[in-house]
Amino acid sequence: MTLAPSRAAQILSRPVSLNGLTVPNRIVMAPMTRQFSPGGIPGADVVSYYARRAAAGVGLIVTEGTYVGHDSAGQSDSIPRFHGEEQLAGWAKVAEAVHAAGGTIVPQLWHIGMVRSAGEPPFADAPAVGPSGLRINGTAGEGKEMTQADLDDVIAAFAEAAAAAERIGFDGVELHGAHGYLIDQFLWEGTNRRTDAYGGDLVARTKFATEIVAAVRAAVSPDFPILFRYSQWKQEAYDARLAETPEELGALLTPLAEAGVDAFHASTRRYWEPEFEGSDLNLAGWTKKLTGKPTITVGSVGLDGDFLRAFAGEGSKAADLDNLLDRLERDEFDLVAVGRALLQDPEWAAKVLDGRLGELAAYDPTALKSLS
Repeated sequence: MTLAPSRAAQILSRPVSLNGLTVPNRIVMAPMTRQFSPGGIPGADVVSYYARRAAAGVGLIVTEGTYVGHDSAGQSDSIPRFHGEEQLAGWAKVAEAVHAAGGTIVPQLWHIGMVRSAGEPPFADAPAVGPSGLRINGTAGEGKEMTQADLDDVIAAFAEAAAAAERIGFDGVELHGAHGYLIDQFLWEGTNRRTDAYGGDLVARTKFATEIVAAVRAAVSPDFPILFRYSQWKQEAYDARLAETPEELGALLTPLAEAGVDAFHASTRRYWEPEFEGSDLNLAGWTKKLTGKPTITVGSVGLDGDFLRAFAGEGSKAADLDNLLDRLERDEFDLVAVGRALLQDPEWAAKVLDGRLGELAAYDPTALKSLS
């Protein structure tokens, strides 16, 4: 006797297109910094880490953040880089293994900007750089305001990383424009006080991001997907907002979509919370409504509390998925990114698709200590 597919399988197993890429189902592995790549080189353990999740049914993997080829991009020599011969050779093995397991994969391209402190690896002599030399809390940091030459160098670094991703076999790229890192520092008025063309009102503050998107679009094939991750909240400013109204959000996202973004990854702390008064739509839902682009939702999926509990060393219990499935069924958003729940259990996707929800494990922060 053949058992009927579970409701989760019926809803989550539908393929979805992101430009020229067909993702086999709606489950995405969210990007999660792991710091297991000495010298910025992903090794065999990183290959296995991603391949296990693809083999268990994750449709699209977004890698942990990877530094683009700019000396000020990062703050750790254990976080992978997406430039350099050895680093890219390691990433090529990751992409190959994920494809062999039936999944698709994009690297998340990252520059941390003013989050960096002086003297940090991998390039200790490089200064922190940002739109106005300001930290997320609005104070002056140890870095500097970016010159036009700095801007051009960073834009080129993103484009070169994207071209490398296509060349070594990845299925697309995600640009990290969230959480108070460099691209987001330009988008947010709290850190962007520039008086040139890269500062000013909300639309003007998108100029740096749109130039990166356009450069990436020009560096890759027309059907190569570009994802853009953004958030309202920032590190140290969890109540920060880029947009207070749907109209403001539309003004922010439209230039990015026109520059070449194929899908938006809307990062929230709790996916079930409405973004604006008067509507149940979350941030991903509003993004899809305003741009017409496919969207990925994320934020404590499958758990009973948000990620801040993990940072505090607390666990989280597995939670039901009915609300998530309801929203996917009515196409509020297109894909769902799973973070801590999938970090805890490599078989999370298989268990959900098989209807084995009772086997889902609670999140234990000790999972951060290894690449299980």
